[in-house]
Amino acid sequence: MLSATDPLPARPRRVVVAGVSGVGKTTLAGRIAEVLGIPHTEIDALFHGPDWTPRPEFLDDVRALVAGDAWVTEWQYSDARPLLTARADLLVWLDLPFATVTLPRVIARTLRRRLRREHLWNGNVEPPLHTFFTDPEHIVRWSISTRNKYRERIPVLDAELPVARLRTAREAERWLAGPLTRAAR
Repeated sequence: MLSATDPLPARPRRVVVAGVSGVGKTTLAGRIAEVLGIPHTEIDALFHGPDWTPRPEFLDDVRALVAGDAWVTEWQYSDARPLLTARADLLVWLDLPFATVTLPRVIARTLRRRLRREHLWNGNVEPPLHTFFTDPEHIVRWSISTRNKYRERIPVLDAELPVARLRTAREAERWLAGPLTRAAR
């Protein structure tokens, strides 16, 4: 497993960013794409159809994405993960402290999106706030219930492809400016 200061073995062309909901995967994926000069595809936009229904063509869209020469996306959705991992040449694990960083982020993001009625993928908006108590898959509850799963899943992948584990926001910044920028040259 690579640290925030370890050099990358090669210039990555296909990158997946892993981490619990609300940790900042999409933001980091966009920044990685910018540094590398390659496209970022937000995987949530491929998955969610109107009214939060899964799009039937989701896996076909993921297959088309990974067939490309260069891309960055988030490592999400159990059916998509093997497809992404099979073609990725780098996995970036954003493993920030849950209680002090990720949980406040996912709560703030959810509140902001709901209160501003921000349109997300395919016209969706965050559901009413009371659904936190009624929907077991509410994004905040999902983040809490899945927060430890990556510690089980990702170390296994380290044998298959390079994994850069970033444990703080400072490490993420150091990695973007250091090993990733050097590999992009």
